[in-house]
Amino acid sequence: MRSSRITPVAAVTLLTALLVACGQNESPPPAEPVVAVEAGPIAKTEYGPVRGQRSGEVFAFKGIRYGADTSMTRFAAPANPEPWTDAAETTAYAASCPQTPTGNAAGLFTSWRPDPAPPMSEDCLFLNVWTPGIADGRERAVMVWLHGGGFASGSGSSLAYEGSRLAARGDVVVVTINHRLNIYGYMALNHYGEGFENSAVAGVLDMVQALEWVRDNIEAFGGDPDTVMIFGESGGGAKVSTLMNTPAAEGLFHRAVVQSGAMIRFPEATAAQASADQVVENLGLTAETIDQIRSVSVEELSAARRGTGAGNAPTIDGRTLLRHPFEPDASPTGANVPMMLGTTRTESSLFIGASNPASFDLDWSGVKEVLATTYPDKDIDAVIAGYRELDPQAAPADVLFEATTDARWAAGHVTQAERKVAQGTAPAYLYLFNWDTPVDGGKWRSPHALEIGFVFDNVANSASMSGIGEEQQRVADVLSETWIAFAKTGDPNNALIPHWPAYDTDARPVMVFDVEPQIVNDARGAQRRLLDDSDAYGDRYSNR
Repeated sequence: MRSSRITPVAAVTLLTALLVACGQNESPPPAEPVVAVEAGPIAKTEYGPVRGQRSGEVFAFKGIRYGADTSMTRFAAPANPEPWTDAAETTAYAASCPQTPTGNAAGLFTSWRPDPAPPMSEDCLFLNVWTPGIADGRERAVMVWLHGGGFASGSGSSLAYEGSRLAARGDVVVVTINHRLNIYGYMALNHYGEGFENSAVAGVLDMVQALEWVRDNIEAFGGDPDTVMIFGESGGGAKVSTLMNTPAAEGLFHRAVVQSGAMIRFPEATAAQASADQVVENLGLTAETIDQIRSVSVEELSAARRGTGAGNAPTIDGRTLLRHPFEPDASPTGANVPMMLGTTRTESSLFIGASNPASFDLDWSGVKEVLATTYPDKDIDAVIAGYRELDPQAAPADVLFEATTDARWAAGHVTQAERKVAQGTAPAYLYLFNWDTPVDGGKWRSPHALEIGFVFDNVANSASMSGIGEEQQRVADVLSETWIAFAKTGDPNNALIPHWPAYDTDARPVMVFDVEPQIVNDARGAQRRLLDDSDAYGDRYSNR
């Protein structure tokens, strides 16, 4: 079993390298890939007209500019774009922020990838809109998606996030955005003084600017600026958590969904600045020559970042971010915003399984070795015995993937829910996504990111992750209707699920999503209490 010594701690660091980004109550027709069939609709924005295309039952506008070219103002706050007169063509995804190419975890993300892939450029402040109507006087709820990939990679252009079916199904407006990432969005150079004040939070300010664009322009796309939901998975969930704590974003959104990405605390600013100093040193620059960092090439800057941990996440800067999002308590900034949050049952199967395929075939001694290496101060025999008592049919890999998920991902989201509830001002709804994908013989169980294709009602576009079939569409019906209901009302209840009460710290009701969803009080609470490592989850964006 020596080949299986990869630990869950090490495996979680693969998050950004593995992800391409790490209503109606009657079911719509079976999911099919969306094909644009008609071009030409024009919508008016405050900067100029944009020309989109018909996409299925809705209008799609891809690559709308919401900010000026940031390659000219590296590390600065975003600026408004220059107005234009002629209709801008917005029929193709625009550039993503420069980033390290991501992996594909045994092909699970193949069907998510647009072909051709959009280019990469520092000029990346673009968003995409799918809407059932243009300037038709309707006041539709707006669902703004923040992509995953940590704070370092990904884009709003994944086919899993394609918004046509969700917009048509719920009569809602769907928006996905690109923004600055990694060192371009979060390198903490603010201690170098004038001109770098916003370097540690530039990507956050991009997201605020995108939400301001929604506020000021979404009526032209049939949306209601007073009914805006932000939602995101993995790094996208961390971005939602961050915006709940960003005074500049207050009032720009009215519901929030955190999918497998609760952000409890930011990395420490001093550590982030030390990592930035290493990049500066690698470039041969000093405090006296720091201004030259704005003009070095993308290739040079990316090479200088390698191995430093710089730009992993935003940090408290005293200007945009004044405190941690959910430590020691929930930020008062988002106090009035209802939340929905949760995880999949085996988040860790993606990270551990992709980094070490032998993990799927471990015996009990192998599982003990991995867990003991990861948690040297825990009684691993008692942990394994506890899991086996709770589920006598569990295979060794089940216990490995579930224990490392319960201890961190699930425990972290319970912590966030508890702190939200303690505010007493807006509800939180906690869920567990329990459905297992049949892909690769079912070995992945319920991995990180699996639920995304169902939330967007994009079974066909997520075939490599979930497979395609009646059961998959049933799960998509349930999740998409639930997210739509929450976007419209701040309450997720709808005809396809049993009554879902808000979370509390007595009964602890959890919606367990599966082919037949059900409420389970304190779902997986017994497992979490066997091995609580939520502090490690809270530190997952710390420099490493």
